[in-house]
Amino acid sequence: MRAYLTYFKLKFISGLQYRSAAYAGAVTQLFFGLVYIMVYVAFAESGSGSLPMPIGSLTTYIWLNQAFFALVYQFYKDTELYTIIRNGDISYELSRPKNMYFMWYFKCLGQRLSSVLMRFLPVILITVFLPYPYNLGGAASLTNFIVFLISLIMGAFLVVTLTTLYPILTLMTMNEKGIINVFMIIGDILSGLVIPVPFFPDFLKKISSLLPFQYISDLPFRIYVGDLSIAFGIKGIFVQFFWIFILIILGNILLKRNLKRVVVQGG
Repeated sequence: MRAYLTYFKLKFISGLQYRSAAYAGAVTQLFFGLVYIMVYVAFAESGSGSLPMPIGSLTTYIWLNQAFFALVYQFYKDTELYTIIRNGDISYELSRPKNMYFMWYFKCLGQRLSSVLMRFLPVILITVFLPYPYNLGGAASLTNFIVFLISLIMGAFLVVTLTTLYPILTLMTMNEKGIINVFMIIGDILSGLVIPVPFFPDFLKKISSLLPFQYISDLPFRIYVGDLSIAFGIKGIFVQFFWIFILIILGNILLKRNLKRVVVQGG
């Protein structure tokens, strides 16, 4: 375990060096958050129809999505990892007496945590002081906040289990584009990053509830605003644990099978 924590630490420290990129990312999240909120506020004020969520809860949901975007989004690619798969340097990874899946897993986790650590605080500090209904509101209750934190942590582990599957699939195709990009886009949509899940049509809500994506960000953020009950939130945490367990097993099985057929490319 100490070796895997070392991989995590190295990636985490490396990610902290890109401060200008993180600050630029925070500005980007603030911009897109305001754009999304203005659209929903305009719709609510037009009287065209009622929103599935109160406008205050909706704006808080959107700001949480933006604040923790670097942690929960699925359109993520470790360029260094894909490069060593394509050019043959993966042979160095194979020579290490460690489980390659967990090497990649902890590297991805370290990268995500370092990115979100520098982005989320500026977004939260700024949006808390915006006028209603553009501001980030508080949690529905202290209990909601505690369950939210647990669910958010589980969601972070869950999204890492999903993104660790991408390089494993790349071992099969030798190209991270195509089906993997489609998978990422579908994941971002069904997790509520593009449109909040309460706005989905009923059939899409049912599909989303059967897949792991909704439990990455939609679950913790709706717990925070009180759109989901505490009992449902606790049940959702068990579902998160289930998906993490299943996807880790699946990832290890796929990796072992692909490594038996891997062809090292390059000179």
